[in-house]
Amino acid sequence: MSLNNVEIPYGAYWSTPFTKWQGSLQHLHAMKFAAWVAKSELAKRDIDPTSFDSGVLGMTNAQYQSFYGAPWPLYEIGATKTPGHMLSQVCATGVRGLFASASEIALGMAETSLLLTADRCSNGAHIYYPAPGGPGGYGQSEDQVTYNMQHDAIAGHSMIQTGENVAKKFAITREELDAVALRRYEQYQAALADDQAFQKRYMTLPFSVPAANFRKEAAVLTADEGVFPMTAEGLAKLRPVNEGGVVTFGNMTHPADGNASVVLTTADKAQAYATDASIRIKVCGFGQSRTDLAHMPEAPIEAANNALKMAGIDVKEVKAIKTHNPFAVNDVAFAKATGVDVMNMNNYGCSMIWGHPQGPTGMRAIIEMIEELVILGGGYGLFTGCAGGDQGMAVVIHVSDR
Repeated sequence: MSLNNVEIPYGAYWSTPFTKWQGSLQHLHAMKFAAWVAKSELAKRDIDPTSFDSGVLGMTNAQYQSFYGAPWPLYEIGATKTPGHMLSQVCATGVRGLFASASEIALGMAETSLLLTADRCSNGAHIYYPAPGGPGGYGQSEDQVTYNMQHDAIAGHSMIQTGENVAKKFAITREELDAVALRRYEQYQAALADDQAFQKRYMTLPFSVPAANFRKEAAVLTADEGVFPMTAEGLAKLRPVNEGGVVTFGNMTHPADGNASVVLTTADKAQAYATDASIRIKVCGFGQSRTDLAHMPEAPIEAANNALKMAGIDVKEVKAIKTHNPFAVNDVAFAKATGVDVMNMNNYGCSMIWGHPQGPTGMRAIIEMIEELVILGGGYGLFTGCAGGDQGMAVVIHVSDR
């Protein structure tokens, strides 16, 4: 399978602001909200939703009637005859969705695919699994979001513990983590400069938040919600989450809500969907990995190497690197393993700062990476990130003049 014919039309992507857990988007059904946003964003770009012959929905947290998957939001945007499916790979869902859409195009199954990524960590489902044959007929239940963050299905450890394990393996200190966290906050400020000029390249701001019935405006967001100011002194005062550890609430991410989407198509159709037809965005390679149990932040290293290998390039040729970094540990370990400068990764923002809605987390980072490459005049970009179950996925993108 060759990716030579797979492109992302410039500007044919978007993201909502991300909001904190139980914040301004908590009342919105993630699938309905993603469709509501997509319908508006497609109209702004004069893209006909009936032109999509494939649709992919990346989502990790159950919503009411999410059993039906992608056909529902596709119908809501007007793509009433477009087939599609839903997928989930926890934090790697954005890259996995990109791979799914790109694969269909590369295989000739589709010419133009809409990838919707959406999640709401707020108000996560409480799920009951009946067991009528069990003692007393009692079943099992779980709080889908909070319980699984704290209990790995295989070994029972929390995700924070995986950060501590990798910090120990790579001899990463608390001081290193706090320095990276502060740098990430400083990099995010560049996205807010000049009246949020960078974010407005892909995000509608101010953003009108609809009511739950989508018939009126409930609030207006002028920026991401849940980003807290950082100082070196403030970070140093925070206690580790685990006694004796190095991970604090200052050098890790937070749960969030939001959605992000992208159009993928063939090389000969990309110009028709682009807001600037002179820019070419090629999908060059993917990589995946699975590392040792309870070492999740290490997985992006091998995933990145595999994506670079498929793209046929070395990490030294990459001009922009973005990561999903639920912990600063991820970035420090990656930099130590690859030799890249940890302070030059994640320009303009990352999930450690603007939050982690899971499904759309990586998608927003990839969108930001594309815009950074355009500002730089083109070149290769690498996104890599971990996922629950000690996995990682990565993608290489190339931006150039057409």
